[in-house]
Amino acid sequence: MPSSPKTQHRSVRISDDDWADLLAAAKTQGSDRGTVIKDLVAWYLRRPGATMPKRPESGSWKPERPASSEEKTA
Repeated sequence: MPSSPKTQHRSVRISDDDWADLLAAAKTQGSDRGTVIKDLVAWYLRRPGATMPKRPESGSWKPERPASSEEKTA
């Protein structure tokens, strides 16, 4: 039997670069994009017990972007 998610799936528009960078940054803290987004929303809405998520140190993560078409042909 497939698992039943506790929350409904939502869609938002985020640039490809930001999406890749968010994954790379979250991984440096042992997290994932979904958790970071949920933590930010809870903090933004002042939910009880929510705290502002810790940001990774600048330069501590490398973007995980696919090579552009120009880089592939170089």
